[in-house]
Amino acid sequence: MADGERGRIGEGEAKTQASTPSPASGKPSSTPSLPSSPKARLTPKALRQNIASRLSALPRENIYNVPNILTFSRLVATPVIGYLVVHNQHAWAVGLFAYAGITDLVDGWIARKWKLQTVVGSVVDPMADKILMTTLVCCLAINGSLPLPLATLILGRDASLAIAAIYYRWTSLPEPKTLTRYWDFSLPSAEVHPTTISKLNTFLQLGLIGATLTLPLLVPAAAGSGESLLKPVAELLGRAEGVKTIVIGLQGVVAATTLWSGASYIWTKDAVKILGDDEVLKKKQGFRGRMVIGGTFGIVLAVTAALAWRDWTEENDDGKEEGEGK
Repeated sequence: MADGERGRIGEGEAKTQASTPSPASGKPSSTPSLPSSPKARLTPKALRQNIASRLSALPRENIYNVPNILTFSRLVATPVIGYLVVHNQHAWAVGLFAYAGITDLVDGWIARKWKLQTVVGSVVDPMADKILMTTLVCCLAINGSLPLPLATLILGRDASLAIAAIYYRWTSLPEPKTLTRYWDFSLPSAEVHPTTISKLNTFLQLGLIGATLTLPLLVPAAAGSGESLLKPVAELLGRAEGVKTIVIGLQGVVAATTLWSGASYIWTKDAVKILGDDEVLKKKQGFRGRMVIGGTFGIVLAVTAALAWRDWTEENDDGKEEGEGK
């Protein structure tokens, strides 16, 4: 009985198999169709474990080293320097500014010497320089020590690069994109390689800021004493008039290098390197980032030109009034 039933079941299965059409040819297929199993669903706990395992597999860096500590100390000193400038504490401001300049040189040397370079260092180091420059340019422009068009050009260039950096970081961040992971700089997603003219521009800007900060110390009245704190240097540079001439010359040079530096980030493809394996996507992201810089920096140039034109017309009007008064 069992054998007979088994035979009949086998015959039925054979007929079923023979009558099943093949998807490709439309003819009966000899391969039996297996029942499809329902799609497995992950429990919330399993889903969290899956995400955690993927995040832990992403590369991380040790960001707690001497170069990065020096860089962050520069960030901490920046608001203090700005406070000292606004309150005319020029000697202390110059001292802390010198500390910032020395640490800017030393941290890079240490990182290269002992192979302590990190992606976060490549991002935070230029960012610390820009925050320092932004703070001091704002304070000196408020005091009238820097022309407003030049301050606008310097700050606007940095702002355009900062906006592009926000775009680069977000678009290159691996999934999932969250604010927590966005600010986690131990998850590298892009590398910044400043252009040669940008490095020169940073050096010249620091020189201009240093000269502008030191100027009050070279003039006895501004120093608040009968003797200049830097009398030998003042005598060497031709006292106040000589230093002012040097500062005005530096202002013109810095304006030119700032313009050139901002434009270099538009046409230089390797200034920002997006990490990842998808070359097509990286090219699109890089092109869009450069267009962000181009659009924002173009607005900055227009505003700078308008301010320069306003100052020039006001100076001409004042000159005419003085001539008529005589």
